[in-house]
Amino acid sequence: MSPSDSIPDFYTGSPIEPSDLWFREEFIAELWEILDRQHGLLTAPRRTGKTSVMDHLAAFPQHGFSTISVFVQDLDHPGEFILTLLDAFHDRHPNLFSQVLAAGWRWAESVLGRLKEIGGGGFKVALREQEPDWLEHWKRHGDALFEQLRKADQRLLFIVDEFPDFILNMQRHHPELVRPFLGWFRGHRLQPRPKQDPVRWLLGGSVNLSSTLDALGCLDEINDLHDERLPVLTDAEVVEFVDRMLRGRGVELEDGFPIAVAARIGRPVPLFLQMITQDLYRIWKRNHRPLVNADLDTAYGELLVSSAARDKLQHYYSRIAQYYDEPKRSAAYEILSKLSVCHDGIERTGLSQTFDHVIFEHDPALPTHERKRRFNQLLRDLENDFYIAELPDGRFDFASGLLKDWWRKYYA
Repeated sequence: MSPSDSIPDFYTGSPIEPSDLWFREEFIAELWEILDRQHGLLTAPRRTGKTSVMDHLAAFPQHGFSTISVFVQDLDHPGEFILTLLDAFHDRHPNLFSQVLAAGWRWAESVLGRLKEIGGGGFKVALREQEPDWLEHWKRHGDALFEQLRKADQRLLFIVDEFPDFILNMQRHHPELVRPFLGWFRGHRLQPRPKQDPVRWLLGGSVNLSSTLDALGCLDEINDLHDERLPVLTDAEVVEFVDRMLRGRGVELEDGFPIAVAARIGRPVPLFLQMITQDLYRIWKRNHRPLVNADLDTAYGELLVSSAARDKLQHYYSRIAQYYDEPKRSAAYEILSKLSVCHDGIERTGLSQTFDHVIFEHDPALPTHERKRRFNQLLRDLENDFYIAELPDGRFDFASGLLKDWWRKYYA
């Protein structure tokens, strides 16, 4: 949202409180217009504000929607997905849950009756006692859920965060269920047509869902979703953020200081902006004088070696091992290591040569056309996951200057 008169606390870990969200007013308004008529897919790299936007949608619903938010990163089975939806619905809107689901659905009515005996927080316990074979009958329960939701005279928006992780987990532990679940879920999103459906879905993910499903041969299962990518903060927004977070706290700044911060960080990651402005504020409190560019050098250097930043930046390294299978994983590490020590970026042909070298060691017989396809997919995934960006002259470099310097320091 547009900055308000109040200056929020520094957010260096948890999602931003909806009331403190800056610069997303226009995007959120457009997203609500999309959700008013169709289902949506919201994608953004980790630490760039996707969950904060989804939290804002949940906190300030529009178009007559009641919102139910779920986080599904650790789930791996369709039955757990449906159970999580039910649990979140009951937790967020207990009265509406009773009105919409318990009326006419004997199973839900029985669970609520058992819940009164167990006491607060026992919804999942009551459900499992009522239906021990819940996972086995996930589709039947899911069909009944959709049927009941559509009987209600109430618009419902389900906000599902980290949906691609859920699909990847299912592929690892229950691969035989991936396509049946995706097909079943897509069918319920299409019938009835979204404009006539009181139920709406917004699926979010830090892992690119299109690439995930393309690798699984299931890309056609999400072609009904309107794909919206969270926009990167503009240079002007970064400068305004730095200026307001510091001057708003009484910090005096050397002329041009916010612009220098924006240039030093590189392509903005909101988390990194929060961290460096917090460090700059601490420097100002210690010295009681206007901040100058030398203070920016100090804060930047401290950020690179701080334990708080190390834990958060390490995530970018570790997640490649988690989400990129071999030989894609080794190729990604090799490309990023080369980019981290290159001052001006590398042309696409240079990255292709690095990729070919890694791939040849793993599979020397791989056909040329397949090697090219995998290279293009890797480059697309590294861009979507915010590791790299294409420069105006066609070369590629790290998307974040801070991440590049950190990668060069620890992994080059």
